[in-house]
Amino acid sequence: MQNKKIRNLKKEVLSDNWYTLRKITFEYQKKDGTWETQSREAYDRGNGATILLYNKEKRTVILTKQFRMPTYVNGNETGMLIETCAGLLDKDNPTDCIRRETQEETGYQISSVEKVFEAYMSPGSVTEIVYFFIAEYKDSMKVGKGGGVEEEQEEIEVLELTIEAAVKMMADGEIKDGKTIMLLQYIQLKGILSAAEIP
Repeated sequence: MQNKKIRNLKKEVLSDNWYTLRKITFEYQKKDGTWETQSREAYDRGNGATILLYNKEKRTVILTKQFRMPTYVNGNETGMLIETCAGLLDKDNPTDCIRRETQEETGYQISSVEKVFEAYMSPGSVTEIVYFFIAEYKDSMKVGKGGGVEEEQEEIEVLELTIEAAVKMMADGEIKDGKTIMLLQYIQLKGILSAAEIP
C-alpha cells in the first residue's frame, strides 16, 4: 500500500557510473498534519543474495575472503573482508543467482538451498534487499577451484573453517561483515551447527 504521507516525489540522477546514485526530493506529512520538504540520496545497485555453506559431519563452513575498497577507505588497513558467498541478482531470481555465485566463488555446485530470510542491509542510503540462504555441502560437490570471475575483476580466496574458528573470528573482530555474522548466528540459533565452548 502506498504511503499517503509522501507526495510530490522527484528523482534526480547524480551519478550513473558503477551503479546509480539519485537525489530524491519529496514532501512528508508530519504527525501534526503539516507538510515538510525533505531530500535524501539513495544508492541503487540492485538486489543481492548470500549463502552460508555448512558441513555437519566436519563441523565446517565455507567463507570467502576478498578486497573491499569501501572498507579500506573506512579504516580496514588491508581492505580484506571475510564474508559469506554473495552476489547481485543480475535479472536472475534469488535462488538461481545464489547457485551461480556459489559455483563461481567457491567452486561448489549445489542444488538444494534453503532461503531463511531477506533484509535491507543499509536502509538509510542503499536500496538493496539481500536474500539470505543456507545449504549443506559435501566434498563431492566441489567441481572447480572457485575464486570468482576474472572479467568482473574478482580475486576471491575460499576458506573452509570449523564453526568454532568462525565464531572466534567474530568475537575477535576478524569477521566484521554483517551478512556473515547474521548467517553464522542463524545456524547456531537453529541448532544446525553450534560451536562448542571457546576458551
